[in-house]
Amino acid sequence: IMGSQLKVEDGSVTVQIKGNGPLGAIVCVGDSDGYVRGYLQDPAVDLPLRADGKLNVGGGVGRGYLMVIKDIGLKDPITGTVALVNGEIAEDLTRYFAESEQIPSACALGVLVDTDCTVKCAGGWLVQLMPGVKDADIDRLEANLAKLEPMTAMLDKGMSLEEIISAVLDGFEVDFLQTEEIGYRCACSREKVERALISLGKTELSKMIAEQEKSEVTCQFCDKIYRFSRDQLQELLTHAVEKNKNKKISKKVLTFGVHMDIIILVADSEATRQEENASVLELVEGTFEGRVSIDVRVQVPSTALSES
Repeated sequence: IMGSQLKVEDGSVTVQIKGNGPLGAIVCVGDSDGYVRGYLQDPAVDLPLRADGKLNVGGGVGRGYLMVIKDIGLKDPITGTVALVNGEIAEDLTRYFAESEQIPSACALGVLVDTDCTVKCAGGWLVQLMPGVKDADIDRLEANLAKLEPMTAMLDKGMSLEEIISAVLDGFEVDFLQTEEIGYRCACSREKVERALISLGKTELSKMIAEQEKSEVTCQFCDKIYRFSRDQLQELLTHAVEKNKNKKISKKVLTFGVHMDIIILVADSEATRQEENASVLELVEGTFEGRVSIDVRVQVPSTALSES
C-alpha cells in the first residue's frame, strides 16, 4: 500500500522494525509497482496465541523503533523514525504517519494462519485524511471503524476488496480508480551480490580468499544461494583495488573545482616539459570527459630563469 503511494515508477519504500522481542529485526520492501519482499531475523520463533486466539505480533516484536525509508530517485532517501507503540504493526504505522508525515491515518493489517501453519489469507487497508476535511466526515469515518470487523475476518468470509472498502467508507461516495496486481518478488541478482562483496573491502575479501576454497552468499529475502570460487573472489578483489585507485585519482583532480587553474612546473628541458604538460592535461580531460574549462598557467622555477 505504501509503495503504491510513491510518485515515481521505479521507487521503493522500506519498513524496518527493530524491537527487543524474540522475532528480532523485521525488514519489508515494497516497490511502486505493487511487489513486495521481506524477512524476519528469527522466523522460527514459536509464540503462544493471545487470549483472543490471534497471533501475538506485539509480543514477538517487543519495544523499539520503526523506520520508513523512501527511495524516490533523489540523491539521498527520505527517512522517518518513530518509537513502537506496542509492536502491533498497523498501530505503529498509524503513529508513523501522524508523527513523521503529519497525516492523520487509520490502518488495519491482518494475517490468518491455517491449521497447517500456512497463510490462509492476508490483507490490509489504509485511510488518510485530506487537508480541509469536514468534522462531520471524520465523525462518520470513526463510527465506521468502530463497528468494522477485523481484516482477516472479512477476508475469511469471502468479502471482496471492493466490499471491504465500501464497509470502511460506508456513507461516502466511492470511486474505484484502478486495480493492480500485487505479489512477491525478490530483486536480488549476482551483480548486486558482487557489489556487496566488493563493499566488504580489501581486508575482508582477502581473508575469504585465503580461508575458503568456495564461498556462498545467501539472499535474506528469497534464500537464493550465490556461489563464488576462490578465483572469482580474486577477480572481485582485483576489480575493487583498481576501482579504488581510480577513485583516489579522480578525487585529487576534483578538488580543483569545476573551473580549474592547472599549474605546470617547467622542467629542465623542452622535451621533458612538453611530455609532462601533455600528461597532466590528458589526465584532467580524461577525468572530466571534457565537461569543464581549464586554464593552464606555467610556473617557471627560479633555476630555469637564471639559466635562461
